[in-house]
Amino acid sequence: MKKITVIGAGFVGGETARRIVENNLADVILLDIVDGLAEGKALDIMQSLPILGFNSKVIGTTDYSLTENSDILIITAGLSRKPGMTREDLLIKNANIVKEIVEKSTVLSPNAILIVVTNPVDIMSYLAFKVSGFSFRKVIGMGGVLDSSRYCYFILEELKNFNSKIKALVLGAHGEDMVPVASSIEISDRSIDKIFLENKIEEINNKTKNAGAQIVNLLKTTSAYYAPSAAIYKMVKCIIEDRKEVLPCSVYLNGEYGLKDIYIGVPVMLSLNGVEKIIEIELTSKEKDLFNKAAINIRKNISLIKDIC
Repeated sequence: MKKITVIGAGFVGGETARRIVENNLADVILLDIVDGLAEGKALDIMQSLPILGFNSKVIGTTDYSLTENSDILIITAGLSRKPGMTREDLLIKNANIVKEIVEKSTVLSPNAILIVVTNPVDIMSYLAFKVSGFSFRKVIGMGGVLDSSRYCYFILEELKNFNSKIKALVLGAHGEDMVPVASSIEISDRSIDKIFLENKIEEINNKTKNAGAQIVNLLKTTSAYYAPSAAIYKMVKCIIEDRKEVLPCSVYLNGEYGLKDIYIGVPVMLSLNGVEKIIEIELTSKEKDLFNKAAINIRKNISLIKDIC
């Protein structure tokens, strides 16, 4: 059985641990600095075992030594957005949190794959890559899987048919500079422009960009966690089962898409090795402009944490 550590036992971390063990994907160490939080959630999950019949286990702890030799480290810890906040507002505070977590966890699990969830994801992934010293293939940011799922949902909602087969990608930054790639959409093997007018496509794009903020404003005291945990689970499943499936993730580019020394969302093939391959797809001129704008803003934010790296 594989071993996965989830660092941060808040809503996203707790839900992620639950999904992993209930689906018998791996054993989980759920870690949090708040005394009793991870232990309580782990106990709650395990008490559903007689009902659900899973074989995996989750252990809650504040002790990093229990995370030793993890196959995957998932960082969800950090401050969450409040109404009116952007992901970038969290930058400096979460950078210091993530740096400490990476330093403590990677020394105990030097062969692990690191999945970064803490916002702003693209900048935190870059930080984790620099601090850990891991290969770029072993440090992956979660964002695109979640944003693409939201994109698909809004399209299906507009179609009023949740049984349609649909493919869609959201690239760029995980935040206000995300790039819903309308040219990538296939609905039952038809392109989106054969189904919706341009103004409707733009409306769906904007819904996708604002999806996270909408949930924050509705919940008021926290941000989304059901869909984010599902996105993390999807990534973990692809890695653990060596599925070599192409998913949009924030990864380090070294010339791909004309960019270097940056983490940004692009399609990647995930495997037991982590990032097996970066996939370069054709973008329209408008999509390229939006993608490059996202890269410029990510670089600005990276420059703010250079001293922390």
